[in-house]
Order: sequence, then structure tokens, then C-alpha cells
Amino acid sequence: MTFDPDTEIQHDGPVTPYRQLAGIIRARIARGDWAPGQRIATEKDLVQEFGLARSTVRRAMAVLAEDGDVYTVPQRGSYVSERPEAQG
Repeated sequence: MTFDPDTEIQHDGPVTPYRQLAGIIRARIARGDWAPGQRIATEKDLVQEFGLARSTVRRAMAVLAEDGDVYTVPQRGSYVSERPEAQG
């Protein structure tokens, strides 16, 4: 499923909010909002921007990490992997 990088979360849509957020972040990476090796928006920023619970944001980040789009450095944040174009 492809997501628009500027879309809003549809809480009553058929795709769960964490999957929507993962798709939006993936689309923003593909668009070039964050370069490989660059830190992406913080959990706090994503919670505020999308009006989601922190646990939902963490779940989306876990999906992105599992798929190889991002990696997380404890106490530092999440960073774009070197090969984001190979995903999704």
C-alpha cells in the first residue's frame, strides 16, 4: 500500500493507525525529507503531529525498523537506514 507523505491519519479507516504512520514516514523518507543516516522526527513530535498515542508511534517505528527503513539508537533516536529505497 502506498501512502501520501502529507496525508492525515484516518482513525476509522481500514488500515490501522500505526501502519498508516509507518507508510507516511516511509513516503517522507522516499521523498527525501530525511537523508540516509539522518535522524527522523522524535516520538514526541510524531505524537503531536498526528494526534496518536506514544505506543502507536512506537509500534510504527518498530515496523519501520523491522523492514529495514530505520534503525534506532538508544537515547538518541531513530535514523534513516542507508538503503531506504530498497524497501516497500
